[in-house]
Amino acid sequence: MIALNIQDETSKLKAVVLGTAESNGPIPTFDEAYDPKSREHILAGTYPKEKDMTLEMEAFADVLEKYEVKVYRPKVLENVNQIFTRDIAFVIEDKMISSNILPNRIQELDAIDFIYKQIPKENRVIPPEEVHIEGGDVMPWGDYIFVGTYTGSDYADFITARTNKEALVFLQKLFPHKIVKSFELRKSNTNAKENALHLDCCFQPIGKDKAILHKNGFLIEEEYNWLVDFFGKENIFEITKEEMYDMNSNIFSIDKNIIVSEQNFSRLNSWLRKQDFIVEEIPYAEIAKQEGLLRCSTMPLIRA
Repeated sequence: MIALNIQDETSKLKAVVLGTAESNGPIPTFDEAYDPKSREHILAGTYPKEKDMTLEMEAFADVLEKYEVKVYRPKVLENVNQIFTRDIAFVIEDKMISSNILPNRIQELDAIDFIYKQIPKENRVIPPEEVHIEGGDVMPWGDYIFVGTYTGSDYADFITARTNKEALVFLQKLFPHKIVKSFELRKSNTNAKENALHLDCCFQPIGKDKAILHKNGFLIEEEYNWLVDFFGKENIFEITKEEMYDMNSNIFSIDKNIIVSEQNFSRLNSWLRKQDFIVEEIPYAEIAKQEGLLRCSTMPLIRA
């Protein structure tokens, strides 16, 4: 059995599910794409190639293994994009919560069934149908669970709106001892620079008390200001719209002082090193074309 344990985003990683780019399938049509950035690259003829994405994911796996992390990979399904495991399920404390994901992605959950079966039945949680929730929007942080959401009356019009208000109620009932703190995200089906697909596209806590933030990703300024006050202005790295588009906030912590980052994030990586982080740089720019990066590709199971 796997003894799940996730209390925050940065404690020492012991076990993780890392997605796979093998047998990723043909380039999707414009209408099949789930986000504006993928659509942009489909139209431009620059959609990432399977062999390039596979190399990037293997570089990530190598870094995880260097730090003695147990790395699980999904069973490879033929012609299915299985890169973004954070979308399909996530762990808080000792519970694995399945996401109510887009219907045509349900088989991605089947591909991690061998992991699911190693978790005690009482710790497997399937939300009711009305609860829409994806792991990219959910961040446990000590006494808090930070949740990115969209609660506008036009929720159904946005393929980019992935977590609804019912999810907030669901999480609060599941973890009554936690404070579920929600943040309204800016959504766009057509403009990737105006779209925070998930909370981790515009915010991520790092280390013990620091954070990466992008103000324009938040619809409500007071909610952005709450995070600035919570972490302290001096502990925040504010990214530009261009850096948000390149996914600078979607890095990944192996430990409180070890971060995996994209090799082209020069301004961020320099700042991280000045804050005494060990930065493991890898190529991940091809995967970024699908509006996801390092955090999106992982589902942490155990942190010490």
